[in-house]
Amino acid sequence: MHEPILARHWLALAAPKAAPAVATSTVLILARIWNANGAEHSVGNAALMTVLALGSVAAGVFASTGWSGDSVIAGTAFATSGALALAGVAGYSDGISLPLLLWALATAVAYGIAARYWRTDRRESLVHERHMTVQRTEHVHVERVEALRAGAQIEAARSGAAYAEQLATALITRAALPGFDVRAVEAAGLPQLPAPSTTEI
Repeated sequence: MHEPILARHWLALAAPKAAPAVATSTVLILARIWNANGAEHSVGNAALMTVLALGSVAAGVFASTGWSGDSVIAGTAFATSGALALAGVAGYSDGISLPLLLWALATAVAYGIAARYWRTDRRESLVHERHMTVQRTEHVHVERVEALRAGAQIEAARSGAAYAEQLATALITRAALPGFDVRAVEAAGLPQLPAPSTTEI
């Protein structure tokens, strides 16, 4: 009747919260590895990342406007653009301060965007839980009413059976009494009840 309550593991609860920081940190680490392997002060690599970032921005703009706009595709395109821009700057720069500053900014923006979706998801989850609670309460109420009705029918059937058994026992006991004459009782019939009095006060 009741669904089992499953407790989620703490890693499953913490993974969505850590996803933005893990994503931006991964981009920063890969960009610094790229920087150490020849991307530092490379105009060609910087131009490539700039073109890719601008292309992602354009894709996000086209996905968010028009008749067939899709917010998921637009969000993915803008996130890709930000990641490419961060990777380009972190790969081109010779120091670590600017890449770290951009990483902190990108992480803050990612958490700000994700918080909105987390609030929406939490609100939808609460609405669903309330709806399921109402449904369970209604089903429990219906089950209790049906159980009471079935119990009443069973008790009525038991009472009828007990009455029939007692009546049969009384008839058998009366027939077994000495001097009992069934034909005399049938001939005498039942006594008539007195007529109701209509005397006014």
